[in-house]
Amino acid sequence: MAFVSYSSDGAVARLTISRPERRNALNHEALEELHDGVRRAAAAAESGVRVLVITGDDDQFCAGADLKELEDLAFTRSLRAALDDLAALPFPTIAAIAGACMGLGTQIALSCDLRLATPDARFAVPVAKLGLMVDHWTIQRLAMLVGHSTARWMVLTARPVPAIDAHRVGLVHQLVDVEVEADAGSGPGQSVLDAANDLAAEIATLAPLALAGSKLGLDLLQPSGELVDPDGSYLAAFEAAWASNDLVEGRTAFGERRPPVFRGS
Repeated sequence: MAFVSYSSDGAVARLTISRPERRNALNHEALEELHDGVRRAAAAAESGVRVLVITGDDDQFCAGADLKELEDLAFTRSLRAALDDLAALPFPTIAAIAGACMGLGTQIALSCDLRLATPDARFAVPVAKLGLMVDHWTIQRLAMLVGHSTARWMVLTARPVPAIDAHRVGLVHQLVDVEVEADAGSGPGQSVLDAANDLAAEIATLAPLALAGSKLGLDLLQPSGELVDPDGSYLAAFEAAWASNDLVEGRTAFGERRPPVFRGS
């Protein structure tokens, strides 16, 4: 049985976590399926995928690691590899969050570029309740996104943070009003997924080289605000964008007052 499914619709790929009986908590098998889906999305960039949306079934995002399968260092290493590959995807990633986004779920959300959530969503880093620690990347990423003060609160109290507070501190980019967004009979998970799909479709029309280079630049920012580019990858991406056919297309489309059609070259 597949716990994480991969699908695509044109330029938008989607990963859906589906273990509703465990509120989409991940065991070893589900984590490996998530990683396989991330690898598949990376490979699909060659065939035109430009955005990845990650969501969960049954109005839940991910309740964390499945503690029925004891979380050990092997699990942690596998998780770090999956999250590293997710964060390194060369196109924008969107987390569509409803309900529980706890522990490992928050780590997945942190690894995405953009986070949309319903008002019922809850975020937490409750490792101190289990005698565990998260890796340094998670601590650093959390602190950079929400600030040191909120990061300390989340890690040192292990308390959940409601979506409205997560939005206030920048952990959530957009709150999705379920009453407004949802179709009749659909739940909050569907409403936030619809909003994420709309955003993904909009982003997919933008210039891929510009997005990939800009994402790289944001990832290279240090806590001090300095952009460190040790191997010149950002400079190379910058020069490639300025020498691209997409730049020509963007200027031409602007002059002709039509939407541009970017090819990523």
